[in-house]
Amino acid sequence: MDKPNTCTYCNLSEARIFDHSALSIAFKDVFPVSPGHTLIIPRRHVESYFDLTNQEREDMTALMIRVRSKLKDEFNPIGFNIGINEGFAAGQTVSHINMHVIPRYKGDVAEPRGGIRWIFPEKAVFWNAKPAATPETP
Repeated sequence: MDKPNTCTYCNLSEARIFDHSALSIAFKDVFPVSPGHTLIIPRRHVESYFDLTNQEREDMTALMIRVRSKLKDEFNPIGFNIGINEGFAAGQTVSHINMHVIPRYKGDVAEPRGGIRWIFPEKAVFWNAKPAATPETP
């Protein structure tokens, strides 16, 4: 792994690694939003998901599937949120691209519908709203 001195993720201790593959590493988030919250990163220091090679993206996805299975066995969640914060405006706080695997549990939030839409709470509840006009729907 390329190890810039300032990258927290490039300098992880081996003890933090939950799982790994040829091109990726998985480790538990130190500020988990739910039990089992895990991050997956490429071994190579890359800031943007869009700068990953196809092989790195495929490797991260394969590791995510394996991590999901391990988290199901260990924590028995009933769902998952999978996410990537791409860029500062999207909430990326470490300049090393990372994929969040967040187990979800019954009752962990009052209203789980809308999922990732809750980053904009005023737009989260869409099931009672009229769709925005598009060329297909005047």
